[in-house]
This record gives sequence, structure tokens and C-alpha cells, in this order.
Amino acid sequence: MTRLLLDTNIVLDVLLERQPYVRWSARIWRAVERGAAIGMLAAHSITTLHYLLRKHTGEATSRRVLDGMLGVFEVAAVDGNVIRAAMENPGSDFEDAVTAAAAAGADCNAIVTRDPRGFSQGPVTAITAEAACAMLVAAKSRRRLTPGRSRA
Repeated sequence: MTRLLLDTNIVLDVLLERQPYVRWSARIWRAVERGAAIGMLAAHSITTLHYLLRKHTGEATSRRVLDGMLGVFEVAAVDGNVIRAAMENPGSDFEDAVTAAAAAGADCNAIVTRDPRGFSQGPVTAITAEAACAMLVAAKSRRRLTPGRSRA
């Protein structure tokens, strides 16, 4: 099964309905909900999301939203080993390096982000939400084919 770590910006696109990004970001979220992929969030993203949601919705709503998200997404650990790996990443954005190291530690196939360039030197390929949707469609098509059958 494909394992995707969603960058904080993808989650915020959905939660805050940010245009025009919400279209593809919401499709990835729904794909995870349907079981087409395993969705992951880096542990440090949870605290960032709580902080931002609390500012927009208040404490009680923020906690309800996060609780619901934890029913959909798994959490990729951020521990000392992840931080050390991030410190070895030659990229300039430390938060992106931590996210990439968390994705690698969780055996993710890709990081879904609006800024794939920010992860260009990381250990896990970064793709846009639109590209992730295409990847899941292609994976579904491959699973439907059985030996001896063609698409025609």
C-alpha cells in the first residue's frame, strides 16, 4: 500500500478551504479516508496545526478537528534520530528536513506538498497533490490488471 506523508500546507488547504489548492488536497485526503493510501502526518505538524486551528476556531474545536484527523492519519514519529537525520540534510529549510526525515523513518513512498522543491535534497520524493492523485490512479489501475489480462 502506498504511504504518503502530507505536508502541513496540504492539510491546511483542506481545513481552511484555501483556493485553488483545496481541490487536489481534498482529493488526497479523501483517498486516504477510502483506504487508497496510508496517510501520515509528521508529529511536529500536529502541534503546528493545533496552534493555527486554535487561532481560527478556538481550543475546543481545534482539539475536535485534531482528534478526527488522528482517526484518518497515522503519525510519523519525530524523535532524536529523525532530528539527527534532518540535521544531516543539506537543504536550507530545517522544518522541511525534519518532515522529510520523519517520512523516511515511516517508510513513506512520497511527501505530498505544495512545495516539492523544498524537499529536493531529502530522502523521500516530494510531489504535488495533483501528482499524488495521478500516482494513486495509476497504482489502482495496475492492481486491477491480473496476469494474462489486458486493459482492452
